[in-house]
Amino acid sequence: MKSLEELKAIRDRVKNNVTLRKEDADAIRVVVGMATCGIAAGARPVLAAFTEEVAKRGLTNVMVTQTGCIGICQYEPVVEVFQPDGKKTTYVKMTADKAARVVTEHLVNGKVVEEYTIGSISNLK
Repeated sequence: MKSLEELKAIRDRVKNNVTLRKEDADAIRVVVGMATCGIAAGARPVLAAFTEEVAKRGLTNVMVTQTGCIGICQYEPVVEVFQPDGKKTTYVKMTADKAARVVTEHLVNGKVVEEYTIGSISNLK
């Protein structure tokens, strides 16, 4: 930092980010599992893809967050989408490309991408 103005600018940017992350009862919550198993399986690019897609589309009703272990390590990276009405969709084996499709189809158009959900692979051994 070279000046007080630069410090104020940093404060304002951080303050705006905190406001964007504020929890809202009417918001859709996207939760990415970021325990060591998730990170090892590629959760970081998935989290980044969700964050970037939501920001790029200006979706103010969507909050992207991270959590620890979700408990189904063999299916990592795992993403859970919580609707305001309490319904939850669990996406498994996620990638950045899949995340972009989930944003388009599920978060924007309200249609769950069934082939990415845990239900689509539950019969696999």
